[in-house]
Amino acid sequence: MALKATIIKARLNISDMNRHHYQEYPLTVAQHPSETEQRLMIRLLAFALHANDDLQFTKGLCAEDEPELWQREMDDSISLWIDLGLPDEKRLKKACTRAKEVVLYAYGENNQEIWWQKNQQKLSQFKNLRVISLNYEQTQQLAAMASRSIDLTISIEDAEVWMSNQEQTLQITLTAWQGQG
Repeated sequence: MALKATIIKARLNISDMNRHHYQEYPLTVAQHPSETEQRLMIRLLAFALHANDDLQFTKGLCAEDEPELWQREMDDSISLWIDLGLPDEKRLKKACTRAKEVVLYAYGENNQEIWWQKNQQKLSQFKNLRVISLNYEQTQQLAAMASRSIDLTISIEDAEVWMSNQEQTLQITLTAWQGQG
């Protein structure tokens, strides 16, 4: 018998000073059985950084040809493709041909720099790709905020994100490797 996804109820109260976007988002997110709390919380962080009424979670880990989040236009074109992790260059190339803008949030322990050194030259040819590195220790602390019911207050200014729940406040620094951070 296959394991089923865990349903996560999240409420994100977002104050994005960079975009002058202030809104609360009640979200229902499916956590795939193989998805870690770290990846789940990075998906929520990515949503907060690009939040708008048209941004949608996709099938994620269940669909190889879809990103974690995307924004589609009325003509079904993809205006924003958001991916996570350290994907291969072919996946990002395909994303850059399908979407107007692609954003990758790179994370992982001890292997981000190696991945970037290996792929930086190839990825620099994609002018619609932004690559943002997330600090491993900070994303581990973010993972500790995961639960089946998540209530976060999120403040975004420049390359700093402050996330807080009832118990703790966490600062996350966004490091732009490629494109405008």
